Amino acid sequence: MKLRVLGVLSILAVLLVLIASNTILASASRELTQELQINRAAALNRLAQVAFDAGTEGGDSTQLQAEMDRYSELYGEGILVRLQNGTLRSGGLSEDRADVKDALARANLNLSDTSLDPLQPFGTGSDVISRSFGSASQVLGAAVLEVNQDAARQKLRERWLAVGLAAAALTAMLLIGAGQVTRWVLRPVHRLNAAVAELETTGRSSRLPAEGPPELRELTRSFTAMAQSVSDSIEAQRQLIADTSHELRNPVGALRLRIDLLQLELKTAREQAAASAVVTELERVEEILDGVLRLAAAEHRAAEDSAGTTFKTPPQGSQAPIDPFAVVQDIAERAGPAARLAGASVILGSPPRPSTPIACNRDHLAQMVGELLNNAVKYAGPAHISVAVRGRGGTVVIEVSDDGPGLSAEERAAATHRFWRSPQHRGVSGTGLGMTIVEKLAVANGGRLLLAEAQPHGLAASLEFPRAPEFHAPDTKGAPHA
Repeated sequence: MKLRVLGVLSILAVLLVLIASNTILASASRELTQELQINRAAALNRLAQVAFDAGTEGGDSTQLQAEMDRYSELYGEGILVRLQNGTLRSGGLSEDRADVKDALARANLNLSDTSLDPLQPFGTGSDVISRSFGSASQVLGAAVLEVNQDAARQKLRERWLAVGLAAAALTAMLLIGAGQVTRWVLRPVHRLNAAVAELETTGRSSRLPAEGPPELRELTRSFTAMAQSVSDSIEAQRQLIADTSHELRNPVGALRLRIDLLQLELKTAREQAAASAVVTELERVEEILDGVLRLAAAEHRAAEDSAGTTFKTPPQGSQAPIDPFAVVQDIAERAGPAARLAGASVILGSPPRPSTPIACNRDHLAQMVGELLNNAVKYAGPAHISVAVRGRGGTVVIEVSDDGPGLSAEERAAATHRFWRSPQHRGVSGTGLGMTIVEKLAVANGGRLLLAEAQPHGLAASLEFPRAPEFHAPDTKGAPHA
């Protein structure tokens, strides 16, 4: 947009300067032409008067010839005067020239021509003016004056140079002004665009200064008020979910206690089976409440930490770089017993060399890796689960993959939606919030979650983070774990 607006303003500025310059130069050409024409017409009238006196009966042409010679010597212009008894010349002007012949022919018809064509700065040659002299009823002769336009052209070229320099300076000033106006107009637009992106990502937006044209200032104030209302509404919703989930834990806990006490009073197998079904549903309610609380906490941290954060951009704040392998190793060791109970095995890859530090919150990373491992153990079945940390250029990849049934492309695209669960896993307990939590925490720490198909089959979940500056970390010994 900036280039388009600046381009339009620049074209308008250049056109304005060209029109003004052309008007000034045309006026200068007319002025110099008129000045030269007046001067030479006055000189021609003087010569015609002297020629008239010399052409009358008893007149002497000696004085006329002398005056013609003085004029030609002074101005370097030729003169030709045709009298009834002969032709006088000075300055080398000959009647053989076509323009002189035409001028004499018009003068013989008692037609005077003292007008000059407009001067051109880079023209060449000279022009002639003429007039007849005599009585009202008889033409006694004609005077032709050569007009040398070189001096006038030089003046015109100097004016062209001055106007060109002034036009260049004015153009530069207008272009600078156009750039300033463009920035003044578009700065609020760019800020609004960034604020919209921030509001979309984090659910909140910083207060924008009211700058620029009045219409944009009003738009900025309206957007700020709207963004504040949206942020307050989103925050209220998050707080309501968190408070509701927290408050429900107390009656759910009391209900669980009552059911446990009730089971002690039940005698028959049928009664015990019914109570067990109630306990199972109650456990699912508790699991959902725990997931909602974790999601609310993750969204809150994402909103606090990810303002203006995108992949390849470190999160805001002074997050110290950490060694992700140490965190991954600890979580993999903790997940080993649960994996073995499910008939699966967790295989941890070797630590990367050189180290791959990332600027990520250690607790957040532990929770993300834990959620991915928990999903793999829960849904992959008796599979081999591989956990690896590796560097890829300026990116650090933490991958949890399995050789289980995996997910289709459509299911992978929907896996990060809240409460989404694959139809093939409906019989397995879960809330459908794990991948959503991982994605929120990854974005909050300047990373991203990618889901892909593992080879030959299964699911590969990758956390990608920008590589942080190198730091000295203690050596970590890692070996495969089963």
